[in-house]
Amino acid sequence: MADPNAVTNQAPPLQGVNFFTSDTGLGDALRPYADLSADPGLTGIGELAGTQEALSHALPANQNSPVLRTHDRYGNRIDEVEFHPSWHWLMEKAVGFGLQAAPWTSERPSPHLTRAAGFYVWSQVEPGHGCPISMTYAAVPALRASEELAAEWIPKLASTSYDVRRLRPAEKSGVLAGMGMTEKQGGSDVRANLTTATPSGQGNEYVLNGHKWFCSAPQVDVFLVLAQAPDGLTCFVVPRVLADGNRNTFALQRLKDKLGNRSNASSEVEFRNTIGYRLGDEGAGVRTIIEMVAATRLDCVLGSASLMRRALVEATWHTSYRSAFGGLLRDKPAMQNVLADLALESEAATALSMRLAAAVDASIAGDEQATAFRRIALPLAKFWVCKRTSFTVAEALECLGGNGYVEESGLPLLFRESPLNSIWEGSGTVNALDVLRALRRPESLEAWLTEVGAARGADHRLDAAVTDVLERLSDLENAEAGARRLAARMAVCLQASLLVRHSTPGVADAFVASRLAGDWGGVFGTLPRTTPFAPILDRIL
Repeated sequence: MADPNAVTNQAPPLQGVNFFTSDTGLGDALRPYADLSADPGLTGIGELAGTQEALSHALPANQNSPVLRTHDRYGNRIDEVEFHPSWHWLMEKAVGFGLQAAPWTSERPSPHLTRAAGFYVWSQVEPGHGCPISMTYAAVPALRASEELAAEWIPKLASTSYDVRRLRPAEKSGVLAGMGMTEKQGGSDVRANLTTATPSGQGNEYVLNGHKWFCSAPQVDVFLVLAQAPDGLTCFVVPRVLADGNRNTFALQRLKDKLGNRSNASSEVEFRNTIGYRLGDEGAGVRTIIEMVAATRLDCVLGSASLMRRALVEATWHTSYRSAFGGLLRDKPAMQNVLADLALESEAATALSMRLAAAVDASIAGDEQATAFRRIALPLAKFWVCKRTSFTVAEALECLGGNGYVEESGLPLLFRESPLNSIWEGSGTVNALDVLRALRRPESLEAWLTEVGAARGADHRLDAAVTDVLERLSDLENAEAGARRLAARMAVCLQASLLVRHSTPGVADAFVASRLAGDWGGVFGTLPRTTPFAPILDRIL
């Protein structure tokens, strides 16, 4: 008789997989814009991401949440946050890879596309620490509204040194940035902010008083903050330590007890005669900080695509080793349908996110078409890709059955994280309405049509879907109630166009048939029986 206590029919630990080189969909998504297949930096990130050492830091960083220390032992106000060592390990690697602001000062070709691929790969290890990495990346374009402040902060933000010491910025080898926009009475409606900013009489220095309802990563070195100056809502640079070495007043009230993202600290903060430095003109706060919002929205899309990919890898790995009903789960037609469907969703998200990153490089180089494309495609992708993530992760978790429902599998961590990017930097409705605003600029619609039109004639079902979108655009003035439906359709058309042009025929055909041709019920695992499952599955790992 078999030993009932022997451990059998369990998948081995996921390790020894290079998260970059094994991702065929990512390779296809990058190839049209740059040859990064042998990039040593990305290969190195992927190799480390697939080690047991890296994966062993994800759970401890989330199981040991940050702790707020408002005072030291003597009663001095310090307002610091303590993190588990695994958090610092993850942050040190991410900064060392240059995933924060390094692309803005890089002279290599396609720096933002390369960084996007690295962020996508490394976030598969643990998503929470991506928040300060993303905000640091996003702060740079906003800081360029002031030559003086840009010169002071950007070189430190772009450093690949992770320096947690609470010192004057000039004394640190590297710094990280955060953001404070929303308040409890306003949320996404930042024009309802009540925090005040009063000129101190010393250059562009102001005194801030008020609060912020969400201030993520309060441990970082500098924040971009919105406050009401005499001439309206204005953006300010608020350092934690002032140039004279004194701590700026940054009174942390509490840390948020969140659904997920538990490795990362999100806080409520009060400003009490806090020093800030005006960035841009008074009254131009939204226009100034919008560049930061755009960059963080890109990382929301990248982060969601990353979550999809990691969940897909976990499901594929488990089913490749787990046997049931006389054979491996991966070889069962019903499971093949589910895995292939998940793979389509993941590849489409990856393709769209890398297209957006390539548009950043082109836009910086002065390509007006790329700028117009970003304006319309970013809220489309933020709306659709982020919203699809929870469904994708939940289905991948189900592939593991009960094994996927326990914390040690890592899938609950991914599932709790899955709704986050759809909420941060504008919820789904906010982004759907941003799509409508973008469409009121003729160049935005033209950019979308140019992109999807690059695949015109390749698939009649895609052509018909584009025609359907144009018919829906006939009455933009009364389109708000249908904004979500329109945004979803436009986003899927973009994804389909990219897959038709740059992926394999089997992937493209299955995606168009299921997502655009009406042969998909919205439930994963309902692809047509004629779908070539095996070639799609072979692309996963």
